[in-house]
Amino acid sequence: MENTDQIYFEEENIDIKKFLIRILKNWYWFAISLFITITVAYLVNRYSEPIYSISSTVIVRDDTKGKGLSGAEQMLEGMEMFRSRKNVYNEIGILQSYKLTNRALKELKDFEITYIKVGRRGIKEAKLYNKSPFIVEYDTSKAQAKGHPVYITILSPEKYILTINDGMGIKEEMRFGEQFENESFNFTVKLRNPSTFKPDENNSNKYYFIINDLNSLTNAYKGKLGITVNDKKGSILTLTVSGFVAEQEADYLNKLSEVYIRDGLEIKNKTAEKTIEFIDSQLRNIIDSLNVAEKDLQDFRTNNQVIDISKEGQAVYNKLETFQTEKVTLNIQLNYYEYLLDYVKKRNNYSDVIVPSIIGISDPVLSATVNKLVELNSKKTSLKFTVTESNSSMELLNAQIDAARSELEENIYNLIENTQMTLDEIEKHITQTELDLRSLPATERQLIQIQRMFNLNNEIYNYLLEKRAEAGIARASNIADNRILDYAMPENAAKVSPKSSLNYMVALVLGLMFPVIVILLLDFFNNKIVDKKDIEDHTRLPVLGGIGHNVTRTDIPVASNPKSSLAESFRSLRTNIQYMGAENPVKVIMVSSTISGEGKTFCATNLAAIFSMSGKKTLLLGLDLRKPKIHKVFNLENDKGISSSLIGNNSFEDIILSTSYENLFIAPSGPIPPNPAELISTEKMKDFMDFARNNFDVIIMDTPPVAIVTDPILLSKYSDTNIFVVRQNYSNKNVIQLIDDLHHKIKLKKLGILVNDIKLNGYYGYGYNYGYGYGYSYSQEYYGEDEEKSRLGKIRDLFKGKMS
Repeated sequence: MENTDQIYFEEENIDIKKFLIRILKNWYWFAISLFITITVAYLVNRYSEPIYSISSTVIVRDDTKGKGLSGAEQMLEGMEMFRSRKNVYNEIGILQSYKLTNRALKELKDFEITYIKVGRRGIKEAKLYNKSPFIVEYDTSKAQAKGHPVYITILSPEKYILTINDGMGIKEEMRFGEQFENESFNFTVKLRNPSTFKPDENNSNKYYFIINDLNSLTNAYKGKLGITVNDKKGSILTLTVSGFVAEQEADYLNKLSEVYIRDGLEIKNKTAEKTIEFIDSQLRNIIDSLNVAEKDLQDFRTNNQVIDISKEGQAVYNKLETFQTEKVTLNIQLNYYEYLLDYVKKRNNYSDVIVPSIIGISDPVLSATVNKLVELNSKKTSLKFTVTESNSSMELLNAQIDAARSELEENIYNLIENTQMTLDEIEKHITQTELDLRSLPATERQLIQIQRMFNLNNEIYNYLLEKRAEAGIARASNIADNRILDYAMPENAAKVSPKSSLNYMVALVLGLMFPVIVILLLDFFNNKIVDKKDIEDHTRLPVLGGIGHNVTRTDIPVASNPKSSLAESFRSLRTNIQYMGAENPVKVIMVSSTISGEGKTFCATNLAAIFSMSGKKTLLLGLDLRKPKIHKVFNLENDKGISSSLIGNNSFEDIILSTSYENLFIAPSGPIPPNPAELISTEKMKDFMDFARNNFDVIIMDTPPVAIVTDPILLSKYSDTNIFVVRQNYSNKNVIQLIDDLHHKIKLKKLGILVNDIKLNGYYGYGYNYGYGYGYSYSQEYYGEDEEKSRLGKIRDLFKGKMS
């Protein structure tokens, strides 16, 4: 078990090492990838307009426990609705609401138009906030095309070129201060400082402006406002926005906070203002009556010279005055009930209702019902900022409001009815008292009537003035629930984009990752034989050797360059073949492949040459009768050969030709026969092979591809060893299964695999480090100058101005 694990881990380490070697040999792809990604990062950092993040903080008062009430809330009895029961998350909804954002932007006049400066190359742009050399004044009463860029190219302090594209095709030379008007625009461009302005020769002097659509601008700022709470139980909100100009974003945050606090204070003041309006309406009615009564009293006393009334008259007067006071008080209450009933029926928002205590009504049921309705309305107002009308919470709240309103209406009807009954009783008492008044002298009776009206109006007037003063004090003493803790300051803005260091780091990582990913994908989807492991994973047949890529112009490089690494790889192959025949010497070697183009003829030819160079009398047989090729390698004729000998036209001796290489002979294929398979199956073929065995030390058979024809299978009975050639990055991995089937099913004996055309930049199982099957390696100096240059060498030569 330990040996198995050790072998497994060694194989894994070998795979990793091979992969790392391949990465190192493809360093130029990493260099190109890094150059591209770092260049992109540089361009992003160089030409991206910076984005800044800026924040402010607002502290929200928590009224959930009814603490910390302001002056108005403490002074006005029964004003529980001021305790809005708000929570922090409702306040976040209010701050992010469309209404508040729109209101803030309306007050920021500099947000109506966006000014942009265009760089010299037209690539980089910069937003200008309160720093544009010109300003645009447009007629708000006329339609303006919103969101369309209008280009301004400044020529001099007096002139500029106006350009409007977007299908308008406008390009005019204009003077500053001159009005431009067409069906889409009506504006005037003026220099901000005409006396000191001069065009900058080092800049493009090209700008453009956009008249913003308030709705789009509102939605944009509403969407980018971020709000966080300092902690779960805290009430400090941090407001954050990001934009191209820190000063502009700071102005927006500060204005939004200002509007938010002002809006909350306005809601609180609305009740006091409504109360004052109601009291003022009552005072207007009573002042006229008071003035008339005062004048009547003064005139009566002057004309009749009556200063005071008798004791009897005083008693009747006091009694009558008491009833009249009660009547007036009840009438005021009745007016309030009718106002409240009309208010509840016609309104859906009950935030500014006048509470009963302001009018002096101390009915606990009525006060509780009004406060409940106002409180539910306040909850609904806050909830509207965070949920839709169809939300279950909103539907439940609406049902509670409807129930409270119905309860209040019923209570008001009852109060109106009871008040009216009390008024009827008072009227009866007043009528009876007036009968008692008739028993007094006429002059005294008239004085009592006039003084009664005066005192009654005066008391009502004083009462209303007192209540109005209380409401005014309440309004003046109101303070906002919330306040700004820290204003947004441009100098505290943080740059959030582009992040130069991060961009370069990402570029470095991506530049290294892309080639690795490409290499992994190529390996994953590559179905060609690349590595020795691709063969070993599919068969247990031995790999006899690996033949490097032939970069020479000759088909027999082992003879022309006997000290090359290519020649040494054939020597290694020869040695491995000899080891296969340790018990029974190998004399006949069949060389085949699975498909055409894998280099079997090249391998067979050079293997024959390497045997002949060792002093062995070697015969190379061209048994690919369908596609003769060997005779071309040696520049010999093919008019006679194996095919003509097998049909009896030539003797065996006649078809064996000598070559320019010592100890190397060939038997060419001869004319292409119509029946190659039948010819090699004849007894004549057996006689020819016996003849060859008797006259030569080594016989190399070059046969056709086994996946195309069956000739190699028929000829395998004459061979001692069978070599199947596969080509790196050419042969499909499936051919290994075919070769394995030939060994197990067809029972081909002594079968081995030879890998041809190995390129070192993509193959790490063979090559210079493959020697005699034992892993010995020889340096390139031993082999002599190898004509093959690696890709690395070619690139180096390219940089030196040489092309290999």
